[in-house]
Order: sequence, then C-alpha cells, then structure tokens
Amino acid sequence: MTLPARMAVLNHLDEVGESNIQEVMTSLEPIYGQEKQFTYDLFLEHLMALEANDLASLTKYELDKKEELVLYYDITEDGRSTVEKFVPKKK
Repeated sequence: MTLPARMAVLNHLDEVGESNIQEVMTSLEPIYGQEKQFTYDLFLEHLMALEANDLASLTKYELDKKEELVLYYDITEDGRSTVEKFVPKKK
C-alpha cells in the first residue's frame, strides 16, 4: 500500500532525520515520481503543512551554490507519535 505523499514525507523524516526538500523528493521519487503533482512546490507545501501542525520543524536554512534557499526539516515528537500510530511497520 502506498502512503499519501504527505505522510510519506513525514515517514521519510522519521526514518532518516533532518532532510531538505530535494533529499526528500529524491528518496520518494521511485514511488511518487511519475505523478503529475510530484513538484518542488507541492513538497514544500507538504513540509510547511507538517510544520504548521507541529509534526515537523524547520531546523536550518542556507544558500546553495546557485544562491537558492535550501530549507531543512526534521520530525518532532508529535510527528514520531503520528508515524507510529498510522504507518504500518515494514516487515
């Protein structure tokens, strides 16, 4: 069963810890990459919504070599509880 994309983002943060949007997208591309809504803007929206609901937090930001803003997020304790409650364990 494929998780909804927003929950998959939260699950990714739970599994690997602090990540930027591009890292999240690279990790989830094999599953969601063929979907029309697999865009940077939508994944930014997913992370911002998770932050607004206290499931993830913005941990740092920096400029990359192209002078573009890179945002890093990590899961919160509430986010971990949500993953434990709603995401089936891998066997």
